[in-house]
Amino acid sequence: MQRGYDAYKQNHTMVESPEKLIEMLYEGILKFASLAKRAIENKDIEKKAYYINRTSAIYVELISSLDMKGGNIAEYLNGLYNYQLTLLTEANIHNDTAKLDEVLHVASVLLETWKEETSLECAVA
Repeated sequence: MQRGYDAYKQNHTMVESPEKLIEMLYEGILKFASLAKRAIENKDIEKKAYYINRTSAIYVELISSLDMKGGNIAEYLNGLYNYQLTLLTEANIHNDTAKLDEVLHVASVLLETWKEETSLECAVA
């Protein structure tokens, strides 16, 4: 049954546009970082680690998808994403919700900016 779900999930992801996938990744960061913060507040160490690891995995995926030939923007995002990984590590080690708040703020700005840019591109096209 799990293999069927995995195949569905893979096919569903494959039909999404690259723009939509980036949006979904940013939304995933917001979701998992929020859940990690709640887990810290509830002193649930197992869930905290799980959700921070999920959030980190999304950032690793974003880093690996950057086209470093893209110039300054790709370099900036690479540095920003790596800094977010550092914040997630510190939040995990020190149970620091303030670090997660920073991750949440950056992800929400990235998502908002991404949506604005993609909607402008659609309007121009």
